Amino acid sequence: MSPHDVQEAVRQTYQAYLTRHGLKSTVQREIIIKRFVKSRGHLSADELYAALREEHPSIGLATIYRTLKILTEAGIAREQRFNDGFTRYEFNGPDDRHHDHLVCTACGRVEEFENREIERLQEEVANIHGFAINDHKLELYGLCPDCARSGRNVG
Repeated sequence: MSPHDVQEAVRQTYQAYLTRHGLKSTVQREIIIKRFVKSRGHLSADELYAALREEHPSIGLATIYRTLKILTEAGIAREQRFNDGFTRYEFNGPDDRHHDHLVCTACGRVEEFENREIERLQEEVANIHGFAINDHKLELYGLCPDCARSGRNVG
């Protein structure tokens, strides 16, 4: 999908959610959504606020939290918690595929990865136990190459 197609799909999903829930679109929410979709990372509300604050000082942190909640409920964002006490959000685009995460316990770096063999093994384990998987997440915690090389431990 082209970036324009992704933006259009997000806009349609967002508008449909607002209509279903009797909510209105606002300029502030539109600004937040555009920046969030462009970020393509794992952002906390505070990080998104910091990224927007200079150019859009009228957008408050509470508005960012409310907008991220809407995006999560609409399926445009996914909440992630990586055992560091922060809730982070990642874009869940129309062409995004399932992925898992490697999380550095020293610097907080998050790497996404896909592995078909791990996915196959999870299905196999579920089948052995008669379990129907609806969703899952895999997070591996350790040291990234930079922190391991420098001898850094848990931050």
